[in-house]
Amino acid sequence: MSAIRAARLAAAAAVPAELVLVACLAAGVRLPGWGIAAAEGLVLAVLLLEAWVLCRLYAAGRRRGAPRGEALREAGRAVVPVPVRRLVRHELRATASLGRWVVRRKHGVRDGDLAAAYTGPQTAMMYGMLFVSVVETVALSFLIPWPAVHRVVLVLDVYGVLLVLALHAACVTRPHVVRPDGSLRIRYGALFDLVVPPDAVASVRVDRRYPEGRLVGLSEDGELDLIVGSQTTVTLELTRPLPVTRPLGARGEARVLRFHADDPRALVAAVREGSGRAVTP
Repeated sequence: MSAIRAARLAAAAAVPAELVLVACLAAGVRLPGWGIAAAEGLVLAVLLLEAWVLCRLYAAGRRRGAPRGEALREAGRAVVPVPVRRLVRHELRATASLGRWVVRRKHGVRDGDLAAAYTGPQTAMMYGMLFVSVVETVALSFLIPWPAVHRVVLVLDVYGVLLVLALHAACVTRPHVVRPDGSLRIRYGALFDLVVPPDAVASVRVDRRYPEGRLVGLSEDGELDLIVGSQTTVTLELTRPLPVTRPLGARGEARVLRFHADDPRALVAAVREGSGRAVTP
């Protein structure tokens, strides 16, 4: 039980660090390379600890006669909290997006759909951060005299660079999508995904705002802000509340959605046209 408790406590410490990192990247905050490496180093250490405890629980389940799948699921539920499982899933999806980015393929976009990009406010910041991280990696290779420490720092730095690339690639390859029937899929990389059916749209308009707060903020009044680069450009009012799942699994209901699109007028026009009915401007 002490090992399980230690794994859960470590996960509880890693989740806030990961969330702060993602929120800063999305908000356009320039972080030093060592900050990204430290956050990802913490996450990597937690994953190693949880893998060790998971293997022990899996072996114990198998000794009790449980099938492999059941023993693995029981061990996972006992060791890995839901927020950590969701974060790991987000990072795996983001990493898979690197392949789509290379071959220029979009996720969930079909013929006739409008793919609406939203990465404009964060692109320059992401590339600037990558440049700083690479320069820092090269500099540390000359400044650190101990080979073992140098190898560890190099792995963390490379992982940090890949994280930034993966996060941006996920945003590029997972754009907002407007279907021909007027339904709208609002996304932020692999962290957020919400489908709005056409009959739930009461009004949609271009509305540039500069809210403060987290990447995904949901007020008590049901107003959801999906902030990219400290801004939103589209406001969507709903005819009925829609269930919303936040990046870590918390649930709520939204009546008003505010999010960013690089070309908000094209997105708003596509939603209005696809709905086949008058939508309040």
